[in-house]
Amino acid sequence: MIRRNIEDRVKAALSDTPVVLINGARQTGKTTLVRALAKEVSGRSTYLTFDDAGVMAAVANDPQGFIEGLEGMVVLDEVQKAPEVFPAIKLCVDRDRRPGRFLLTGSANVLMLPKLSESLAGRMEIITLRPFSQGEQEKRRDGFVERLMSGKPSCEPAAPVCRADLAARVSRGGYPEALRRADDRRRSWFASYLTTVLQRDIRDLSHIEGLTQAPGLMALLAARSGSLLNAAEVSRNAVVPYSTLQRYLSLFETTFLIHRIPPWAANLGKRLVKSPKLMLGDTGLMTHLLNASETSWMSDPTLAGRFIETFVGGELIKQIEWSRNRPALLHYRTGGGAEVDFVLESGGRICGVEVKLAQTLKRNDFRGLNSLAQDAGARFTGGVLLYTGREIIPFGANLRAVPVSCLWQ
Repeated sequence: MIRRNIEDRVKAALSDTPVVLINGARQTGKTTLVRALAKEVSGRSTYLTFDDAGVMAAVANDPQGFIEGLEGMVVLDEVQKAPEVFPAIKLCVDRDRRPGRFLLTGSANVLMLPKLSESLAGRMEIITLRPFSQGEQEKRRDGFVERLMSGKPSCEPAAPVCRADLAARVSRGGYPEALRRADDRRRSWFASYLTTVLQRDIRDLSHIEGLTQAPGLMALLAARSGSLLNAAEVSRNAVVPYSTLQRYLSLFETTFLIHRIPPWAANLGKRLVKSPKLMLGDTGLMTHLLNASETSWMSDPTLAGRFIETFVGGELIKQIEWSRNRPALLHYRTGGGAEVDFVLESGGRICGVEVKLAQTLKRNDFRGLNSLAQDAGARFTGGVLLYTGREIIPFGANLRAVPVSCLWQ
């Protein structure tokens, strides 16, 4: 089993919190992780999954009796399917607040399902397991986010990555099962995966029988990954009412198919009125949805930019889960056209990350980072431009160009 980089964080949570929930997209390895951790952390544990019809029937019949009848560390899989179990866990925990009593998994973001998250407020820590990061695939802990927030974003030495290798990494994505398959078989896996999520998980969450627009809408969103989300334009092109589109977007985000990256602005009020950036949750899934190949998307400059930006954003999101300060991930754009692909903010510290699919750079490539530095003032602690060259090059105070391979080395 490949070690997941969030393991230490999960163990720390189990040592002082009664309920720990690991959520994330389907097929990211949640069940494998919790069963291994339960065996390691607790000498006695009970594992049950709500994918089992018998277990669902038991909890529906008597939620409180079901929970009270379980012994040792209790591992419950796919808890979003049985929301009635949350109040029962709350009562049980309120009687006995020993840490590490319940280890749960879910394929829906409970932070976007308020009734579930509020049930265990103050009693539960939520940790997200995402598809494999590049470092996890190479059995190492990726530390780019931690280095960046500490003011030392470079890796030494920085092994170069050729365009073909980078294209292969992007096209594979990070889902464990997809990584085990050859290219043609990977497409079949993603097709089945989308059918399961769109026709089962989303239907269960929304209680909608007809979701015929979902596959086409996902493909439309994949083509816009890495760009600002213009919901009105997507609504027109998809021929979907605006209110219906917003509901779909929430469902896609709840099941981790997409992310919406909020804007950064020095004035907090302005953040509320600016557009978020849309990102697909995995570049392997993006490759499938766009029926693309490594050579086809790399030869289209616009598409290549969106793929690389989605790839880098995904790696940052993954690393934030196990970084010590877990910064917020945002994006930056001004009315004058200056932009920075990603902004990390934590404890008053602000860092910028720009991405260029190029081996040589110009000073103008740092226009967005210079603008962010000016707007952030003393809070700006550094900015990097990730590129496909070999060298770490300073471009002024607190700014440098860094090989993209530093993301995972």
